[in-house]
Amino acid sequence: MRNFTEEQDMFREAYRKFLEAEIAPNMPQWREDGIVAREAFTKAGEQGFLMIWPDEKYGGMGDDDFRYEQIIIEETVRQQCGEWFNSLHSRLVGPYLYKFATEEQRERFLPPCVSGEKILAIAMTEPDAGSDLSGMRTSVRDAGDHFVLNGSKTYISNGINADLVIVAAKLEGADSSHAMVLMVVERGMEGFERGRNLEKMGLKAQDTAEIFFKDVKIPKDNVLGEPGKGFFYLMDGLAEERLLNAVGTLSGARKAFDVTREFVMQRKAFGQTIADFQNTQFQMAQMDAEIEVAQVYLDHCVEMHNLGKLTANMGAKLKLIGAELEWRMMDLGVQLHGGAGYMQEYDICRMFTDARISRIYAGTSEIMKYILGRDIFSDSYTSIMD
Repeated sequence: MRNFTEEQDMFREAYRKFLEAEIAPNMPQWREDGIVAREAFTKAGEQGFLMIWPDEKYGGMGDDDFRYEQIIIEETVRQQCGEWFNSLHSRLVGPYLYKFATEEQRERFLPPCVSGEKILAIAMTEPDAGSDLSGMRTSVRDAGDHFVLNGSKTYISNGINADLVIVAAKLEGADSSHAMVLMVVERGMEGFERGRNLEKMGLKAQDTAEIFFKDVKIPKDNVLGEPGKGFFYLMDGLAEERLLNAVGTLSGARKAFDVTREFVMQRKAFGQTIADFQNTQFQMAQMDAEIEVAQVYLDHCVEMHNLGKLTANMGAKLKLIGAELEWRMMDLGVQLHGGAGYMQEYDICRMFTDARISRIYAGTSEIMKYILGRDIFSDSYTSIMD
């Protein structure tokens, strides 16, 4: 039995109905357009499904229980609306505008983000700086009463739709390669330009863009926290980012399992259903067991996060296992669909290509292994059995 409250179960049912009415029917058109319509955010905001955690004075519910976002992600994936990056807006980017913001900044930025009037993105990645942020070339210079930003970012999710982009840049003149500034770049600022909406293997409805900064004047009122501390602010959010990712990947794995189960129970070969073959039963049994066990660990990590005890190590384990498990389930799903699995008219085909990015973003599987391996061979290593 999963540990959701009665109120959260009611929230799940309401959000499911919202997706069925307002989001899922529009996904085919948005995939064709290469972007989710802005009204998806405003409609979610109107009904209280966007940025739940801010205090009521900013327009939110004032409930920071991560299980609400877990419900949102699970239902979004199950309804096959995962290309709508509402949780990136709500729970990955949004908290920067609270944790590292002044009260004036919170009052200015949070309400329009809660309502969906303003859409959020975060810009860290560059062609030569992905998982290794020390390779970042985008820079910012202190010009007295403002900062001047120059450089470019790529693979920015919500990059076309975004009205507020939290940008990480190296602080010119600083001694450390980790001295960075986080700042809010607003739509319409002179010198802030967007490139093309990038064509991707999957996630067709998700607008992913290049963005460019040429002598953009950033008011000091738009700087988050202390200049030079931006790298540490980014690290502060990594455990939650990986938790968010894992909720999505394990929900994706379960959805692929359900889609595949339904297919093999109906499709026949050699006088029996595909589900009647021992090979199918063994492989699906293995996946069912692994997904369910991983889900228990994920729910445990959500509980730890609510208690403020989720560690970077736990997040890395969860992100690694979730992404790899989702990928194996997607691959098995295509295989058990046979030739149909290669056809776009079958859900598993699109799910397969959409899922390929999961092992890359929020830190690649290789980086997760590197983090965990470094911890294993450190003097401070402890296991869950200790």
